[in-house]
Amino acid sequence: MNDAFQTRRAGMTLYSTASCIEGHACRMVLHEKEVECDVEYVDLSANPNWITENNPYGESPTLIDRELVLYGSHIIAEYLDDRLPHPPLMPPDPVNRSRVRMMVYRAQRDWFTKLRQYEEKKQRPPKPLRDRILRDLCVMAHYFSSQQFWLEDEFTLVDCFFAPLLWRLPHYGIEIPSQARVLNTYSHRLFKRVSFARSLSPYERELQPT
Repeated sequence: MNDAFQTRRAGMTLYSTASCIEGHACRMVLHEKEVECDVEYVDLSANPNWITENNPYGESPTLIDRELVLYGSHIIAEYLDDRLPHPPLMPPDPVNRSRVRMMVYRAQRDWFTKLRQYEEKKQRPPKPLRDRILRDLCVMAHYFSSQQFWLEDEFTLVDCFFAPLLWRLPHYGIEIPSQARVLNTYSHRLFKRVSFARSLSPYERELQPT
């Protein structure tokens, strides 16, 4: 086992590439919780041995908490919410908890897994994928016409996963049309959160002008 990896197991460390959209979501969760956690940006093209030894997929993000190794952004996010219950990012009732899980699953399956290869290469995704993302977001725009966040006025894990995607839209060349402008209001509400500002990697900060 890599010596540097072994010495860090005494605390919590999140390993993420600087451009990883799912790592970005996990970083936002960490900062919502205001937890002491080292965030280390890694270059997966360098094939770091300790990641391939402890994460069978060799992917970002990977969370180390003492003897525990976790991968899969939805698993990491829910673990952090269970481990650090304040403020809660999952609703208390089973119906809304399931709704949150389903929306996070959809974000991963419909967008993030398809964006991964382009994010790692820091390339703009192809037009069919950009069109799919825009279409999906426009369909969902009605959620934000009368509420602050995805689950009414309750900030949840869904918002932590939406924020990194919405931040990247200008970089992708995706422009929200006027009929879905409530998405821009929702986006700005997320971007103003302290947790979001702190979650940005140096690379991500350059995706939008300050």
